[in-house]
Amino acid sequence: MKLTAIIEREGTGYVALCPELDIASQGDDVPGARNNLREAVELFLECASSQEFQHRFSQKNQFATVPVVRNRTIRI
Repeated sequence: MKLTAIIEREGTGYVALCPELDIASQGDDVPGARNNLREAVELFLECASSQEFQHRFSQKNQFATVPVVRNRTIRI
């Protein structure tokens, strides 16, 4: 199973979120946050009932990739 991991810097560390299951974790760096999120998701999958998994996984949020064309330079 492949799930989304959104990882953002927060303070001196990183927060990782799996939006499909609404599970989050944190770490000192990106790999640490990703690994901690993987562990949290695996623990949820081991412990959650089928109903809990279906409830979280079938939330109203939908995720898709969107092709975008960039025609101009963006200056930051």
